[in-house]
Amino acid sequence: MTNPVLVEVLRGAVVESAHRGAVSVFDADGKPVWEIGDTARPVFPRSAVKAIQALPLVESGAADAYGFGDRELALACASHSGEPEHAQLAAAMLAKVGLDKTALECGVHWPFDHNATVALARSGGAPSALHNNCSGKHAGFLCTCVHSGIAHAGYVKAGHALQDMVRDAVQSVTGAAHDVDHCGIDGCSIPTYAVPLKAFALGFARMATGRGFALERAKAAKRLLSACMAEPFLIAGTGKADLALMQAAPGRIFVKTGAEGVYCAALPELGLGIALKCDDGAGRGAEVMIAAVLANLLRSDEPLAAKLTELAHPAIESRVGAKVGSLRPTAALS
Repeated sequence: MTNPVLVEVLRGAVVESAHRGAVSVFDADGKPVWEIGDTARPVFPRSAVKAIQALPLVESGAADAYGFGDRELALACASHSGEPEHAQLAAAMLAKVGLDKTALECGVHWPFDHNATVALARSGGAPSALHNNCSGKHAGFLCTCVHSGIAHAGYVKAGHALQDMVRDAVQSVTGAAHDVDHCGIDGCSIPTYAVPLKAFALGFARMATGRGFALERAKAAKRLLSACMAEPFLIAGTGKADLALMQAAPGRIFVKTGAEGVYCAALPELGLGIALKCDDGAGRGAEVMIAAVLANLLRSDEPLAAKLTELAHPAIESRVGAKVGSLRPTAALS
């Protein structure tokens, strides 16, 4: 099945490029609300499921034991830009359990935020694992290990007790088997599993409503999504699409990007979960897709729908800042 074109890229009035993709919207009872393209095709969710991967941090009692609030929980679900506030908070989380950046096994890269990279370089500094966009998630993993009495060395590897906890949580929430034949390694070195796109939509509908969960998991899921919506800067960063989308409707929209054009989202007030993938892996295409889907689902709120529609039509600028084109969703997303 060939997925339809969902986003067009215009230079002037001419379509220069196009992005195909698939979209799945489910309610927590397992009912498909809106599906476009092949939603049964397995996809790697990458970082889009970090809020589910953070469930053991809360359910184990680690978050409460170390006094973590919205800020720490949001960072544990983050793909952050490596700005000072992100790196400092990740370090503070590790300090709570007597660890430092050397315990992180996520790898090192320069901050994704340009200004943060320039400032770090000008100061004569060098990037550390704290600047890795996944350092908050990994800090949460380490805190879970320490609180649970699990040796943390090698915590990123398949077969480690921590990764078994994470896999079991995502498998239970999505209802899709996470098996070795569909396992890959994510950019931050932990296992990632390819399952049908629709399973992630169902999973986030459950995260948003708690339906089908035991009481403790329902409370943990609500706590994590609420933390992300309360602290959107910490799960993203300056100028990021996730930040703009959640700021458009504070406390009403949860979104989380993943590498290779994946997005997951939840609308608690509607009890819906959303998952999509831009086939060619382009983040710009996925960002337009999620904004357009949200605008459609929230169309009864006309001012909000207008904000989201604007975000679904970003401008393309020249090097001198002149608008030379734009992206737009196709009719398939209306």
